[in-house]
Formats: sequence, structure tokens, C-alpha cells
Amino acid sequence: MRKEYVGAIDQGTTSTRFIIFDNEGSVVSSSQKEHRQIFPRPGWVEHDPDEIWRNTEHVIRDAIEKAGIEGSAIKAVGITNQRETVVPFSRKSGKKLHNAVVWQDLRGSEIIDRMRNEVPESFIREKTGLLYSPYFSASKIRYLIENAPKVRAMNKNPDLCYATMDAYLAYKLTGKCVTDVTNASRYMLMNIRTLKWDAEMLSLFDIDEINLPQIVSSTGLIYGYTDEKGPFGASIPLCGILGDQQAALFGQACFKKGESKCTYGTGCFMLSNTGNELFLSSNGLLSTVAYRKEGEAPVYALEGSVAVAGSLVQWTRDNLKMVKNAKELDSLAESVPDSAGVYIVPAFAGLFAPYWRSDARGVIAGLTGFATRAHICRAVLESTAFQAYDIFNAMAEDSGINLSSLKVDGGMTNSGPLMAFQSDILGVPVIRPQIVETTALGAAYAAGLSVGIWKNTDELSSHWREQLRWTPTMDDKEREKKVGFWKKAVARTLDWL
Repeated sequence: MRKEYVGAIDQGTTSTRFIIFDNEGSVVSSSQKEHRQIFPRPGWVEHDPDEIWRNTEHVIRDAIEKAGIEGSAIKAVGITNQRETVVPFSRKSGKKLHNAVVWQDLRGSEIIDRMRNEVPESFIREKTGLLYSPYFSASKIRYLIENAPKVRAMNKNPDLCYATMDAYLAYKLTGKCVTDVTNASRYMLMNIRTLKWDAEMLSLFDIDEINLPQIVSSTGLIYGYTDEKGPFGASIPLCGILGDQQAALFGQACFKKGESKCTYGTGCFMLSNTGNELFLSSNGLLSTVAYRKEGEAPVYALEGSVAVAGSLVQWTRDNLKMVKNAKELDSLAESVPDSAGVYIVPAFAGLFAPYWRSDARGVIAGLTGFATRAHICRAVLESTAFQAYDIFNAMAEDSGINLSSLKVDGGMTNSGPLMAFQSDILGVPVIRPQIVETTALGAAYAAGLSVGIWKNTDELSSHWREQLRWTPTMDDKEREKKVGFWKKAVARTLDWL
């Protein structure tokens, strides 16, 4: 079979990567570069979009060089990105008007509180599938309009664009400012049914549609072509965009209703494909667009988001100085049979799904004189599994779909004790694929489908291969006991503020 190449830009929270895949879905080469995390105030997180663009150019050129090919050999390019992060920039000059405000940033909290008094949350859910939270882009944009002089001066001028990172990079590569339906669904401004910017939501936040990117399908469409003077050195179609968690769902080949994946990274994100049917959660989950192929009905998903997962391991390493690295934490966790009754709830900036409590703060509960560093390390890992358990159960209740297994990806899946405990506490097999770069792979798949490198999702499913499987060994009684103590620990975090 003749080799064909597809490139995927994976613009994440801490770094930007470019990965080149061949037409069998195998990694040919990759390059990655971290960017700064900027913390102007407690609860605020920013990125410099200029730095991210420079890094993007670098990793594209570096991966092409490592692959030993010309840029023109790449037949299609896809983008996947950290969602909700928003950067205001000029369409004419391409210059930023402010740093990117990151998805973790809480500066829109007061605006959200103000909105709660004007419009019931049920209205927001019906319109957007989302819940009131500063997590989404709309309150970040509103804050910038009210507080950033350069943004305020340009607001409602068609030159200004409030772009998520996919739209920003699409503009830098092709001159076109577009965002796909998965990213648009995270603004809290898109109607989840019509897949268009919603007039009532725009009015609520006083944001003009003229300042937003054009909404496009995730696959099946060429948005534009890269500039020959750019990092590819060639004109290549940009033809696939998916927000990072939807891209992981796509890369895990979760194309059928009920198929689910969980990504364990900085945060933890579980998505379950609900087909063409939109489920509005009554258990604190989000309804989001999984993907849309041009000319076809959208595929929806239920999503549960956990703010602190891998970042708790980093906190244990950097703030507590308890371990030197994640490998040491894993070894300590494996050295004890359980957490000795210690439970950690990492509500550092509140709790996400299914609680959505911004008043919560983190606790370490159940400490006794018996507890050691190893028990605390085990509790660090188990906290992620318990948070995923909460989401898993909420999904089953909302959709009526009994999830019989869970596909997993992300850096924390390298932790054997975490994955084994995850299987135990869920009571179902946990499965990791051979290709763990599922986020970038999803973007590559979306781009390759658009230009015919792959015919359909059935062909993509045929490429998926299992690498590791963890099966449950914990009995129901023990599981119920541990979950009961977990819920007690969560209750201790609430009403802290």
C-alpha cells in the first residue's frame, strides 16, 4: 500500500504538538513544545497566543524534518485544541488584543453569578446543553469586554474576533477564522440543536455575532489551504477540527451509541456517544456535540469534566515535595494494598461534574496515625478514579445506556495502580488502545476523511487495536464501602466559601 500522510496539530493546555500519521493510523513522527502558564492573579490563567503560534510553527517544521519528507507530502491537516480558552485578535493584522484566557480561568465568576439572577439555568441547558459556569467561553469574553481597554475599544467592530484556539490557528494557517461545532458548543453561545450562534444567548451576554468565528462541520469540508510561505512550505488543505475531548472520542473510534472514553490528563474528561439523540442531563453532566460530518446530522455526547486529575500528581510532586516524579508516586501507591482510609478530594477551585460547586475546596480526609506517604500517594491516584466513577454513574442514569467497558487514554493511563483501581471501582473492564495519541489521531482522522484517505468511520474502527485491559477484582460490598466514604469526603468540601 502506498504511504499517505496526514498531520495533526494538538494545541493543549501545557504544550503544542504536531504529529504526522500514515494512512494506517500509525505515528510517523512528532514534535512537542511547552508554553508558559501565566497567573496574573489567584484563579486567573493566561497563555500568550504569539508564543503558542511560534511553537506551532516550530513543531510543524521539526516533525516534517524528523519524518524525512517534504511538507507537500502531507495530504491533509487537522486541528485539535484545548477548548473554552479564548483569545481576542484582529482579523486584519492577526495581532492579539489580550492574552488568551484559559479554560481553567475563573475571572468570569461574578458575571455568571449576575446571569443566574436574570435567567434560570434550565433556559441555558435547553439552549446550549451547558450549565452556568465560568468554565465556558462566554463569561470570559464578557469579562474582557468590560475590563480590557483594547478589547472594549474594538468590541462590535467586525475586525475583532473572539476565537478559541482552533479558530486562532486556522486563521494563522489559512487566513480563515472558523471554529467547528464541537468547539462552538463550548462557548455557551451556540444553540445545541441548530448548531448556530443563538440570538438570545448573544443578547444575554451582549456579544455580537460579527465578532465570532464562522461555525463549520468537524469533518467532510475543506476550510482553507495553508500558506506556502508558512511552516509547511506548501499549500495543504486544513479540513478537520475537533475540540480535544471530542477528538479523543473520535480517535478511540467511539462511533456507536453508548461507546465511551475517558481521557486522563491535566483534568479528566469522560464522553459517551449518544448518537443523533440529544440527552439533556439531570445529573450534572453536559450535553455537547461529539462531531458533525458535513451534510449529515450531528452526533451528540454526554460529557463529565473533572478539573484536577494529573495536576494533583504534579501538586503532590511540586507543592508537597512528596515524590520526585509520577513514577515514584506510582511505586509508592503500589507498595500498599489500599489507602488506609485516606480520601483526597482535589476541589482546588471548586468541583466540576456532576456537582458544579464553585464553593467547594479540597480536603484530605480519614487521616490516622497509621497513614504513611505511600497511603497518601495511593489516595492521590484513587481520587481521580472516584471522580470518574461519579461521572460514569451519572451517564448511565441520564442516557439509560449501561456502559459495559471504558476506553481510556491520556498520560495517567501509564499508571497501572490507577487503571486497576478504576476498573475495580467501576466494576467494568478498562481498555487502553495501542495508539495512545488518540486526541491527535482523532484530528488526523477527521482531516483524512475529508480528502478520502479513509472512506468512512467503519474503516477507522478497523484500525483500533487493544493494548492493555484491566478487569475488576473488587467485590460489590467493598466497592459500596469505598464509594460511601468517598461521598462523605466530598460532602466535607462543600460550602467552604
